[in-house]
Amino acid sequence: MPKKVRIALDAMGGDVGASVVIPGAAISLTRHPDTEFLLFGDRALIEPELAKHPAMKAVSRVIHTDVAVSMHDKPSVALRRGRKVSSMWLAIDAVKKGEADVAISAGNTGALAAMARFCLRMLPGIDRPALAAIWPTARGDSVVLDLGATIGGDAHHLVALAVMGSAMASVLFDLERPTVGLLNIGVEEIKGREEIREAAELLRGMNLPQLEYIGFVEGDGIGRGAADVIVAEGFSGNIALKAAEGTARQITDFLRAAMARTWRSKIGYLFARAAFKALRDKLDPNKANGSVVLGLNGIVVKSHGGTDAEGFAYAVDVGYEMVRYDLLNKINQMLNRDGSALAQAQTAQEAVS
Repeated sequence: MPKKVRIALDAMGGDVGASVVIPGAAISLTRHPDTEFLLFGDRALIEPELAKHPAMKAVSRVIHTDVAVSMHDKPSVALRRGRKVSSMWLAIDAVKKGEADVAISAGNTGALAAMARFCLRMLPGIDRPALAAIWPTARGDSVVLDLGATIGGDAHHLVALAVMGSAMASVLFDLERPTVGLLNIGVEEIKGREEIREAAELLRGMNLPQLEYIGFVEGDGIGRGAADVIVAEGFSGNIALKAAEGTARQITDFLRAAMARTWRSKIGYLFARAAFKALRDKLDPNKANGSVVLGLNGIVVKSHGGTDAEGFAYAVDVGYEMVRYDLLNKINQMLNRDGSALAQAQTAQEAVS
């Protein structure tokens, strides 16, 4: 383990860039003082923010570039214009060069996945990256993936997600054999798309020692914590994420409006203030901010683009924890280092086809 966790930040990423990235990182630094930062972006925008946070400035180095990936750029355009020169690319490249242990960006999700894949390359047996996040549930936390790094995927891809998600869950939750469910429109084996049913057949047949496949999980099973790991392809996973975040905000707004409706409700709020605060904290999407881009030969974390400083701090916390928990080596071990577990799935899928 390194004495310091070295974090590369895309200081220009997100809706507002350095004015959220710098104070967010400063908040995380108070929780993890054994951190150093490489800040990639426009020095004229970064240094005034650093001046407001002396402790952050003392452990940071600024690498100037005035090229930033737009939130609206297509991944192909971002790669063509931003390769080797943009703040996003340079942060990822710092991980490749061994100058940083993790790269964190609140920028364009598609561009980040494409650049990370191009720069860091994929682990053996993995075809495409996946976004994985910690999802608060009724019984604790679960790992949910893919949340939108790529769209679609065959059965082999879904098995790869199961293996990588299990590695992350075992690291975070200290589980020897995490339970895994496939997100589907029903729990019956005859339901769902062909790729999902085929992935279920593969997972049952392989009986991998590093995970316990429990079957299909419907959308409401995510919040119930039906499994330690919930696997979905990126399209449905991203919809599930955005729906959950929107519902959490809606419930918060409903509660706020209800508590302000009458003088009796206002008095009741005073007596139940601690309980409402606990509920609000549980529903706060910022506290679940920070998705790990799994499948890469390096650690990259994606923050929501519209988050505030407190939310970005949680994304930095996730990056720190992934390094300290040695996530990359754990995934490599679960892939048997040469990808043989997934090669087994690929061979089985070809036989079925």
